[in-house]
Amino acid sequence: PMYDYTHCISDAIEGITHSLCTLEFEDHRPLYDWVLDNISIGCHPRQYESSRLELLYTLTSKRKLLSLVNEGVVTGWDDPRMPTIAGMRRRGYSPAGIKLFAQRIGVSKGENIIDMSVLEGAVRETLENDSPRVMAVVNPLKVTLSNYDAAVSASRSAPFHPHHPEFGEREVPIAREIWIEQDDFAEVPPPKWQRLTAGGEVRLRYSYVIKCVEVVKDAAGKVVELKCSIDHDTLGKNPEGRKVKGVIHWVSAEHAIEAEVRWYDRLFTEPRPDAVRGEDGEYLDFRQFINPESLKQVPAYVEASVLQAAPESRFQFERLGYFVTDRKEHQPGVKAVFNRTVGLKDSWNK
Repeated sequence: PMYDYTHCISDAIEGITHSLCTLEFEDHRPLYDWVLDNISIGCHPRQYESSRLELLYTLTSKRKLLSLVNEGVVTGWDDPRMPTIAGMRRRGYSPAGIKLFAQRIGVSKGENIIDMSVLEGAVRETLENDSPRVMAVVNPLKVTLSNYDAAVSASRSAPFHPHHPEFGEREVPIAREIWIEQDDFAEVPPPKWQRLTAGGEVRLRYSYVIKCVEVVKDAAGKVVELKCSIDHDTLGKNPEGRKVKGVIHWVSAEHAIEAEVRWYDRLFTEPRPDAVRGEDGEYLDFRQFINPESLKQVPAYVEASVLQAAPESRFQFERLGYFVTDRKEHQPGVKAVFNRTVGLKDSWNK
């Protein structure tokens, strides 16, 4: 009762014009108006009600979110998995992305349950145009370029964004040893494979065509190294007499920096974790639906051009997704920490 009485007075004192609230306050509006009609503050805000926004695969109840913080399920209110402004900021969501999301879902008095992919899609769309692009490897496989020659094997410069020359360029150096993604090599390739395989060729992004001439395995039979040769006539041009379709990203082992990458995903495995009923009809504890894969911390190698990036700098890691330097733990020139904001496409249901 005291909230109903003071809410409208507080709004009037602060000069509020539109007091926005959820549908459960609709029955309280007559009292809101009556109090303002009977006091002489000189300002009469209007209360407008709309349905509560509910996002699938997360929670918006402050009480339930507080329990996740207090129980150590998340690291705090600014954990990038939390649906809070601080959490979304640390995750790398841009203000423009959140505004675009709000514009797309609109305001309604009906049930307003929105899939997380709608938010992620809006964020992805705004980041695509604004984020410099660099290369990073998060699941590294060593490649030794057997015919690398520092006097012959050249590096190239590459733009930070193909449609924004004003973003500038950076040098993409090559060395005898490079890192590629484990997933970009297959000893027994599936149909339509266009990446690297034993005896096959692939182009290194912004660099040469290479050919795998030897596969090195450990005692358990795991592939630990590839030995490849460079076709030195393919820098910036196609090879003669053959087609090489595949292009993979990579980094130089000599020049790349080590970074910590935090790979975030949805916090829950159930779309509506607090609305699942058991066989007895009672609601189940939402905690049992916490996604154990919602955070993976992986070492990575990233182009050295990002080392001096300030906290909260956003990048697209080519072929991997959008990432942001952590606003708390990233230290320019000292320690590189990246949070995964969103993938290049929605792959949750795939």
